[in-house]
Amino acid sequence: MKKILVTGGLGFIGSHTVVELQNEGFEVVIIDNLSNSSENVLDGIEVISGKRPVFEKLDLREKQKVQAFFAEHSNIGGVIHFAASKAVGESVENPLLYYENNLGVLVYILQELLKKGDSNFIFSSSCTVYGQADQMPITEDAPVKPAESPYGNTKQVGEEIIKDTCKVNPQLAAIALRYFNPIGAHPSVEIGELPLGVPQNLLPFITQTGIGLREQLSVFGDDYPTEDGTCIRDYIHVVDVAKAHVAALKRLLNTENTENFEVFNLGTGKGSSVLEVIGSFERVTGEKLNYRIAPRREGDVIQAYADTKKANDVLGWKAKSTLDDAMKSAWDWENKIRKGTEKASV
Repeated sequence: MKKILVTGGLGFIGSHTVVELQNEGFEVVIIDNLSNSSENVLDGIEVISGKRPVFEKLDLREKQKVQAFFAEHSNIGGVIHFAASKAVGESVENPLLYYENNLGVLVYILQELLKKGDSNFIFSSSCTVYGQADQMPITEDAPVKPAESPYGNTKQVGEEIIKDTCKVNPQLAAIALRYFNPIGAHPSVEIGELPLGVPQNLLPFITQTGIGLREQLSVFGDDYPTEDGTCIRDYIHVVDVAKAHVAALKRLLNTENTENFEVFNLGTGKGSSVLEVIGSFERVTGEKLNYRIAPRREGDVIQAYADTKKANDVLGWKAKSTLDDAMKSAWDWENKIRKGTEKASV
């Protein structure tokens, strides 16, 4: 079975993807610099999958170390690239960090793959490339709008770098997966999401408020043109996202791709408002959530949910878990990590 490199493989989505790869029999090598993750995640991966992946602590911004890694691991059959900085607010405050980390690293990896000859590459992209789309649900053909942040711009430019590279290097086959809103935790509760500092995303803030770590959740705006006035997003269970990476990888390894750069949306195809997500939390946990309506937050799009037909038909993949399923796993994970017995994934 092919050896697969997973960069950022100790992070939230990366760790769940490593589990699914190992469950499918792939040999996995993880690169992570531990800037936003913990080596303890390896324990959780091993408990779930029965195998401990090879791990190298490496900062991919160091070009010579990247070159040395690929020289040593010449039998890499595919790369799934998660390693990137991902906080929107931080990207606004420190754009050069984001451009160096998210784009420079991408270039270094692609340069090494071109030296290898035939290579397979999967890029962790985002629905942020669509901005406020003109139509719902959002298809892969929707226009890419100007980015709202340096983080969002790195996803757009990252896709352009890969597409341009593929155009003149037919030996490189790549797929960009545009996630909507990954949430939840592995049902084993051995790995999950543990953001550093104050969460930037809705679900960790909800569970942290529910357990008493945060005093109150702010719902930013209830006057949007939606049914209940709050913003709408497409929340997808992280295990479903992880399984999509395995499906995309197999497509490339089996040379089933029709172009050497392809793009797929990863979502459920259903939009849920902020108040609906809060309702799911209260329904699943039996807890009342302390929240308040706050003014709108700059940069928030009104609604974004995926048209998943292409991924369903072409990859043979479909999200299976419900919002309640994801919420329950996230709440189970939150309860476990607050007891201090976790092997936390960031």
